[in-house]
Amino acid sequence: MARRNDHTREELREMALASAERIIAQEGLAGLSTRKVATAIGYSVGALYTLFSNLDDLCWQLNERTLSCLMAAIKEVDETDPVACLQGCARIYQAFAEQYPERWRLLFEHRSNTDNPLPDQLSTRIGGLFEHIDGCLARLYPRIDRHERQLRSRILWSGIHGLTQLEHSNKLFLPDAMTAEDIRIHLIDSLLAGWDKESHHA
Repeated sequence: MARRNDHTREELREMALASAERIIAQEGLAGLSTRKVATAIGYSVGALYTLFSNLDDLCWQLNERTLSCLMAAIKEVDETDPVACLQGCARIYQAFAEQYPERWRLLFEHRSNTDNPLPDQLSTRIGGLFEHIDGCLARLYPRIDRHERQLRSRILWSGIHGLTQLEHSNKLFLPDAMTAEDIRIHLIDSLLAGWDKESHHA
């Protein structure tokens, strides 16, 4: 078993999070435990608890890492056309869930066993995701106030997330000529068309 001083604290944390990702990819969320992570990196469970206060903390940090990865991909979308940007962000979200299904599930299925609030850094990551959508909507609808813009960004995300969840669960029940991408494109276009009408009548 490795000694604690064989790696820096940051190196050990990176090893632990990478191992945790591999474990949930191979065994699902139910297979994750601090003991398995410690065994995978060759350290004791006690050494692991110098980095994570408990399994909840490990899961929160995994989620923060997952959101960072997702946001890095979303930020690569061309923002020149806000409509195309929204469609691109939704496409990346669906593709991410398909590529990393267990990490995506952990974002929404992990429930803390304690009364600890959501960590600040994780809240910041989540806020960054919505700010990106808000930015696209601000350029499309410059006259709406902040509250309305935030409301619309949540409506958009809820629709895309629901579609992604159904696709991930094989519960879309699509006819042969239809794809999840068809629904995604039409969903966003329809919402924007409705909001365009509201803007013209305002």
